[in-house]
Amino acid sequence: MKPAAHLEFLCEERSMEITLALVLPQLLPADVTYEIRVFAGKQDLFRKLEQRMRGYASWASGGGLGICVLLDEDREDCRELKGRMEQAAAGAGLATKSLPGADGNFHVLNRIVVEELEAWFLGDGAAVCGAYPSVSAHFGQRAAYRDPDAVKGGTAEALERLLIRAGYHGGGLRKTEAAYQIASRMDAERNTSGSFQTFRSGLAALVATVTSQDEPDAA
Repeated sequence: MKPAAHLEFLCEERSMEITLALVLPQLLPADVTYEIRVFAGKQDLFRKLEQRMRGYASWASGGGLGICVLLDEDREDCRELKGRMEQAAAGAGLATKSLPGADGNFHVLNRIVVEELEAWFLGDGAAVCGAYPSVSAHFGQRAAYRDPDAVKGGTAEALERLLIRAGYHGGGLRKTEAAYQIASRMDAERNTSGSFQTFRSGLAALVATVTSQDEPDAA
């Protein structure tokens, strides 16, 4: 008998929590349950990550549990960030997508948003324009926005400039408000952000692994 499939999402800030809450229903089967855990920034998440992973380890050994950790790159070294995430899982004895178990299965998906969550928003121009109708419907065709993950000067700053020029967020980008307005209109299938596509494909692999796990035989 297969255990019920459940996913735990760990993220560093409220904007990602809002975005996941709005987008995950598009990405997950209806019978997969999930919880989103938000921390007080990246350092808070790292400080607690291995302990949290150790807490998940016994649950994961019974099957049916997957964990997804999401962090913004924030112009830091991607390899160093990913290494710390992988180390926390390894310290708790949990296999990851990058380092699966001998059977190819894994419990932990570590993903880095390049370079910030706002890249995911810029990857769905229709959602941006739906939320903020005065933004040019052709902004995504401009060289500056064509590759959302390679926007120069920071994706949050680029989104802020785009919205201010269109008459929105005059006092500065209100991140949680923008997250709600844009993510509620996002279509996961049309998003052009490479980091979003990597998250989406990794999540599909995690779901496939978790939902295929049988309950371990009794000792």
